[in-house]
Amino acid sequence: MFLTKKHISRRATLKGLGVSLALPLLDAMIPAGTALAKTAANPKARVGFFYIPHGMIMDNTPYGKEVDAWTPSGEGATFTLNKIMAPLEKYKQQLLSFAHLINAASEGSVHTLQPATWLSAVRPGGGPGANMAITLDQAIAREIGQETALPSLEVAAETTIQSAAGGGFYSTTLSFRDEHTPLPMEYNPRKVFLQLFGEGDTEAERQLITHETTSLLDLISDRTAALRAELGPADRHVMDAYLDTVREIERRIEKAQGGNLASIKLPDAPVGELDKFDEQVALMYDLLALAYQANLTRVASYITVAEGTQRNYPFLNVPDSFHPLSHHANLRDRLDKLVKVQTWHTQQFANFIDKMATTPDGEGSLLDHSIFMYGSNMGNSDRHDNYPIPVILVGGGSGQLKGGRHIVPPERTSIANLHLTVLNKLGIEATKFGDSTGVITGV
Repeated sequence: MFLTKKHISRRATLKGLGVSLALPLLDAMIPAGTALAKTAANPKARVGFFYIPHGMIMDNTPYGKEVDAWTPSGEGATFTLNKIMAPLEKYKQQLLSFAHLINAASEGSVHTLQPATWLSAVRPGGGPGANMAITLDQAIAREIGQETALPSLEVAAETTIQSAAGGGFYSTTLSFRDEHTPLPMEYNPRKVFLQLFGEGDTEAERQLITHETTSLLDLISDRTAALRAELGPADRHVMDAYLDTVREIERRIEKAQGGNLASIKLPDAPVGELDKFDEQVALMYDLLALAYQANLTRVASYITVAEGTQRNYPFLNVPDSFHPLSHHANLRDRLDKLVKVQTWHTQQFANFIDKMATTPDGEGSLLDHSIFMYGSNMGNSDRHDNYPIPVILVGGGSGQLKGGRHIVPPERTSIANLHLTVLNKLGIEATKFGDSTGVITGV
């Protein structure tokens, strides 16, 4: 058999008149007779962490199974999704649900430590300033984030400053780059859009600004390189630091321009935070979907509603504020309203999953090659209980995840065991994360 198929570089662009057009993934980019997984066209993993505060209605209320709307029935492959998870029924075979998870790092903290410890499983230390540990998203970003324009992306559906939560940065972010560096969650969709796709409200404006900025950076690089040769050692050190900054900006612009934007129709930039919360939540999910599709980032975290929020849900006929409603006092009508709110949030996540499932990515979809974690760091919100906590994984993980099961590990299994499992599934070798005691088998 003769193999004559030519191989086009995955980075190939069409160039002319000073502009370049990125190409989508083509068959010609895959060498003849070569498995996709062994080429530069190999799909890259996307990872996302989606947090909802105030737990879920599980079987740890006095009503027990009568109002349990989260915990699946059965275990292993013979399980049935309950009401809150029902919007994900279509993707049940790519879903993993977990029982018996606990995060000891957040126990007894009420709302103060809930978001930050969800992805760290480390209780913050004392003293001024931040003092915790790197979070799971950032541990992953260290390994795979430098291949994209944005190593990671942190967003929120509303301002995360909520007086009911307290705790400063521990209650307002999911992400710590290292033990002393919390990362802010951006809730203004306009700022997120400009961060992803560049300054300018329209495509024409963005192209013009990008061209001018690139030309300016090139000019600065030439001049500073010439100047550096005339400087003494101390000044060269200062200049090198400056050049490193310029190079990083150039790298990000190059990565953004090399992203697969040619096949994506971008909307005009949003005007700012939306007045309607349901539209705000959906817009942030849409921006994340675009970021993954264009390969502008491979790691993202999203606080879908703020810890301790006073947000109400009139579009669900629920006038009660979320946080007060979460203290349901085991009153049946309040529990029913809370289930309605929690189910709606799962539906928004399911809509995002649908976009990932319908976006081609190599031999499969973005969902096939992704791992998305959704859940809360609290169980029974009325008691601020942290056991068990509701967490699911959705996605194929490029064949590394065995979905379609409700996994029941030993009681009081640390969520850090799940974090360690995710790291290993992504090919990031680790033997310890947070207070982990090992991986979760069967994932």
